[in-house]
Amino acid sequence: MNAPLSKTVHVHSASAAHRQLPYTVRLEWGLDGARTVAPGADLAVVVDVLSFSTCVSVALDRGAKVFPYSWKDTSAEEFAARHGAELAGPRDGGGLSLSPASLRAAESLDRVVLPSPNGSALCHVLAGEVPLVAAVCLRNAAATAEWAAANLAEDAVIAVVAAGERWPDGNLRPAVEDQIGAGAFIAGLMAAGKGGYEAEDGRHGYSPEAVAAAAVFEAAEPRLRETLHGCSSGQELAGGGYTEDVDIAAELDDSNAVAILVNGAFNPC
Repeated sequence: MNAPLSKTVHVHSASAAHRQLPYTVRLEWGLDGARTVAPGADLAVVVDVLSFSTCVSVALDRGAKVFPYSWKDTSAEEFAARHGAELAGPRDGGGLSLSPASLRAAESLDRVVLPSPNGSALCHVLAGEVPLVAAVCLRNAAATAEWAAANLAEDAVIAVVAAGERWPDGNLRPAVEDQIGAGAFIAGLMAAGKGGYEAEDGRHGYSPEAVAAAAVFEAAEPRLRETLHGCSSGQELAGGGYTEDVDIAAELDDSNAVAILVNGAFNPC
């Protein structure tokens, strides 16, 4: 009879396995996932399709600068004033908000502080831990993948973080739109030959989690708009009167603006 593994060995083995260390392109979910796969990475890619990353993309298309900020942080107003920026408020408050449609419709757009509970909070945390942080959505997935392939070293480690949403108790709710968005970026990396992908050898530089996300994107792409509207997050937004936000999020590869966080802000790149 084999002796059972000790609890300590099991915990240490699981921790190493969850870091996806053999791979240069990794994928995990939420803040805990980010803190697991991002250490040592050259680039962290935060994917929050509905709606933080899409908001960033729309704002950058208009030439604006976007400052991510922690959610429900009472210092956000002072931070916005100090940077000469407008603070985005709740969706139902009028004016700029975490609604891509509000950013697109704004009469003028220059500097925006954009708090959110998922994507923005992740960017805020990762900025102090990873040399480069990018905000990716379906609108700029291909452009960001091309940028990464052209600007990062061949052996650069890329940690893709699907932000997900929250259940009422605050726990992470994996959100299919973020898996699709992450997969769009990863598929772009594969198309560029980044991360050890070679047709004859397979996707050996990509973790199985990353490969699975790319497969989800490839399956969803033919009916992308319908998929976003039909998923839980899309239905929630549409039910609240924000159908246009879902439509904007489905604008696959409509933007060439790569969102890289520099000195605390996303600028057109």
